[in-house]
Amino acid sequence: MTDADLIAACRQGSSRAQKLLYERFAGLMLSVCMRYLRRREDAEEALIVGFTKVFRALDQYRHDGSFEGWIRRIMVNEALGLLRRKEPLHMAIDDLTYDVPATAATAESQLNADDMLAVLAELPAGYRTVFNLYALEGYTHPEIGELLGISEGTSKSQLSKARAMLQRRLAVAGAQARPSSTSSTKEVYATGRY
Repeated sequence: MTDADLIAACRQGSSRAQKLLYERFAGLMLSVCMRYLRRREDAEEALIVGFTKVFRALDQYRHDGSFEGWIRRIMVNEALGLLRRKEPLHMAIDDLTYDVPATAATAESQLNADDMLAVLAELPAGYRTVFNLYALEGYTHPEIGELLGISEGTSKSQLSKARAMLQRRLAVAGAQARPSSTSSTKEVYATGRY
């Protein structure tokens, strides 16, 4: 069943189609919510409330852009709303420098996705939220500022500090994962939007 078929059936009130739609997107959307919220229970709450909003707003979906992207925006907004209620979203400030050099990692110290998400989850709420919105969701700094009620400069500052903290924590995690025997060190640098 295509997304268009599922949407049409859901709009007609088919509980089977609603179940299929939920099953198709729930896993992915839970991971989106988990990137913003530290506790799994909170992410699951955002997911459930988010899907309730998806089903109520299906008539508003105009097939402009991907359906998954439309659902993702609803989940991000729901996760941000819950984050504001559960965790103080003050933009944490510390004495990090802005020009932190890229940290080299050995080939043996590459972390899996779960380890990366765990390191990301350790960031303060403000850093984590701006990093997720910018690097993973593709929002611009003006959009982030509007979403979070902060200035564009604060968004840029939070992203810079999040990057520096992530680099330090990934270096530590990589060092802990590295075998104690001597091995060749091939430098690997992260590339991407962040």
